[in-house]
Amino acid sequence: MPVLGPVARCRPRFAGLVFTLACCLAMVACQRQAAVVPPAAAPPPERQQTSGDRSGAISRPSNDEKPLTADVLKGTKWPPARVRSGEASVSCDTDYDASGDGLSLVNLEFFSVIDAMSQCREQGVVRLHYRGKVDADFTSLVQRVAAMADRMEIGKRILDIDSPGGIVEDAIRAGDAMGAAHWTIWVRKDAVCHSACVLILAAGDNRVISGKVGIHRIIRMSSTASSRAELSKELGAVHDQIKDYLARNGADVAVADLMMTVPSSNLRLLSTDELQQFGLSGSNAVQDDLERIRLLRKCGEGFVRRKEAFVREFDQQCSANGDDVDAVNACGRVLREKFGFPDRKCPDESPLSEYD
Repeated sequence: MPVLGPVARCRPRFAGLVFTLACCLAMVACQRQAAVVPPAAAPPPERQQTSGDRSGAISRPSNDEKPLTADVLKGTKWPPARVRSGEASVSCDTDYDASGDGLSLVNLEFFSVIDAMSQCREQGVVRLHYRGKVDADFTSLVQRVAAMADRMEIGKRILDIDSPGGIVEDAIRAGDAMGAAHWTIWVRKDAVCHSACVLILAAGDNRVISGKVGIHRIIRMSSTASSRAELSKELGAVHDQIKDYLARNGADVAVADLMMTVPSSNLRLLSTDELQQFGLSGSNAVQDDLERIRLLRKCGEGFVRRKEAFVREFDQQCSANGDDVDAVNACGRVLREKFGFPDRKCPDESPLSEYD
């Protein structure tokens, strides 16, 4: 029987130790793997089917009535026009009550509009409630209401909108008119602002959104395309118009690119964070810059600093109330006292001055 040397005698014992150590390491690795919980995947963007009524983001040259020029709007001989693609009404308050939609407005001739808005002069605010498609009718509606508000020196204009979308070109025309007329835009909790309506949101000085906002691809009406390349070329020009429009209104041009990725038969709903990120909710960045320059001239640097501090705290405290717009506004009215508003020198420029 051979005699084992010291190294040979140690091998069985060493092998057992190695096996035991390997098992222990494997167990530790398994425990660590079990203990580390992988981060939860971000929920996919919410989507829903469209109604199929082709009222979304439609692109087509409009042969309907073009926006009136400033010279025409200063007169009283407004061309005949009617609201045909939706329902419009006017009230003279900031009440966010769905039942308080005011007087119906169908005929958009001068004296019809002045009759509908006559009660708003004293209140200093006009709330235009619109439910329907965005088209040339809508462009005429917002332009004429704003022109009448200028005549009556009504500084607060609120668009209370519920729209499935409409004509892209008309939305851009309406948005440009609204951007020059200082509108606040509301989307109620039970309302929607889909596809082309998103372009209207970009135009507002301020946007209060509780309802659903969604986007999808542009539908090119009367297209002659027979291939993807031809269709892409047709849509390219419209796509560039949308990007230019978004840029000049302080919204993210990425919205235009995102629209092109969603089939027109579907709808990509934007989250609250996305609306803020894309510059489609809250205060308008471009308008904020212009407003700051104007307020510095009129009210002084101290006023501007207090107002900006109010806005920051309002976003942190009051916006947390989410869909409850009444709670958001109530919070703001309490908060503004902390910052010395309404201001004696500039009461009309103070935050939430529409409630005074």
